[in-house]
Amino acid sequence: MARGFKEPGDKPRRFYASVSVAQMNGGFTVLLDARSLRGPKGGVTILPTRALADQVAAEWAGQGEALELATMHATRLANTAIETIPQAREATAQSIADYAGSDLLCYFAPAPAELLARQEQAWGPVLDRAEAETGLRLVRAAGIVHQAQPPETLAQVKALALELDDFALTGLAFGAPLFGSAVLALAVQRGWLSGEQAFTLSRLDEAWQEEKWGIDDEAAERTERLAVEAVMLDRWFRGLAG
Repeated sequence: MARGFKEPGDKPRRFYASVSVAQMNGGFTVLLDARSLRGPKGGVTILPTRALADQVAAEWAGQGEALELATMHATRLANTAIETIPQAREATAQSIADYAGSDLLCYFAPAPAELLARQEQAWGPVLDRAEAETGLRLVRAAGIVHQAQPPETLAQVKALALELDDFALTGLAFGAPLFGSAVLALAVQRGWLSGEQAFTLSRLDEAWQEEKWGIDDEAAERTERLAVEAVMLDRWFRGLAG
């Protein structure tokens, strides 16, 4: 993170008073007091847009006496985009294609009819748009038995991922496992859906079960945490646009 940020184990204590954003090297950096934010490998964190830098800065400004690193999702994405993705673009794009190979949106319930109708109404338009605008023809399945997808479709998902810059690719790689769907991650990245909308679609089956059997406290806590991440991801992609 920043210079002097080395405490392991217990939550590190806040070591700065003010947070600001400044232009640097053709981009923007976050200043903790007068010092630039640094990633785990020691390099200065340079964000491509002011909006993205403001998002990272807000995480640092919002910390209390102890740093809650687990809540600093945009900071983590920035570190990944700068320090990891440049050397791992091919593998990262392949991991996104792998999610498309078993994409959540392709598995429709054989029953009950009401759930199937909800899935068709909610997921169908997203799959149709993905095919119309990006050429992704995904085979739809009934039930949970794995349905292989066309190799050319998976190759196209990988190609779409590799077209992105490191920051957008990082967001896409974060979104695919968050939603269980490369298609939903692409939909947020391209602005077809908000992060909140994509998250709602990703847990359509869970919402159905909750209507029938009630909401478990532990599951509700997890849902709330993931919903926060989905909103953050939406801001990440919008921030990249400036």
